[in-house]
Amino acid sequence: MPPTLEDIRQDDLALSVAQALAVADKAAVEQGKDLAQCLVTITEASPPPDRHWRIHYGPRECRNRRGGDLIVLVSERLGTVERVLRGQ
Repeated sequence: MPPTLEDIRQDDLALSVAQALAVADKAAVEQGKDLAQCLVTITEASPPPDRHWRIHYGPRECRNRRGGDLIVLVSERLGTVERVLRGQ
């Protein structure tokens, strides 16, 4: 049985990831990314208590293709974009 919305609201880690993704999505759109065309991966860039999330937006079809990547680093504590990196 999938988790309910209430289950998710009580999961601090799930909420942290969701907040970071929402912040990063906004930054990615501002950088011209079409989110529907991106393969998105999320990794923890630094551990608590000052956790940062690294959200990577890459092309869905990446075989024989270079460039087009966007990485957004989001501060969990501040809920803000700390850095935006573009791939080559």
